[in-house]
Amino acid sequence: MSADQLFANPYPGRTLIVGQTPSAAHYVQVYWIMGRSANSRNRVFEREGNHVKNSAFDPTLMEDPSLIIYYPVRDWNGMHIVTNGDQTDTVYDGIKQGNTFIQLLMTREFEPDAPHYTPRISAMLDTANQSYTLSILKTHDNDPAVCLRQFYHYSSFKSGMGHCIHTYRAEENGVLKPFVGEPFEVPLWDSIEDTANYYWERLHADNKISLLVKFIDVRTEEVHLEIRNKNV
Repeated sequence: MSADQLFANPYPGRTLIVGQTPSAAHYVQVYWIMGRSANSRNRVFEREGNHVKNSAFDPTLMEDPSLIIYYPVRDWNGMHIVTNGDQTDTVYDGIKQGNTFIQLLMTREFEPDAPHYTPRISAMLDTANQSYTLSILKTHDNDPAVCLRQFYHYSSFKSGMGHCIHTYRAEENGVLKPFVGEPFEVPLWDSIEDTANYYWERLHADNKISLLVKFIDVRTEEVHLEIRNKNV
């Protein structure tokens, strides 16, 4: 996979990226949501301190919030979490009790939204160890009888590059098929605005909903957030 192939897909679904700026001054997390139903499209990202939450743009139009309202971004003690669902809180609450990212995600599986069974994608960046781990919990070709839990650990960063993973590779006969393969490399920039603009401007205009970019200062660990919302 490549960035060009990512943008050629009109519906890669929820997507996350973890990496480092070209100058190596900041760690980076990127996350975006997409949607095709009115319920999915009725959302915005809102900052809450260093955390970010999904909220209904128009609460009166919200139908089922169970799989679309959650905190995609949280952090604790130098561990920066980004996920596409309520497993953010599974990891956030669990690491404070001394559990590991992998241990905690072994308790979760793909979303129960038949027939798609949307994968749960997650990442945690550990500033103390200067490393990061990505995860995907998915079916085998939409068969809910088995949950494949895959983890990808990176023991160091490559400046100017992030690893990307997303939920859907394609749609076949009305069924969204899960991502396959390993996380792939995509570009990052020293400017948080340039990074946000690069991805936001290239996503499918109808299906994109919200995007965030999080910069973490390598030296001070100060957090900066840039958010793009289609609903404003």
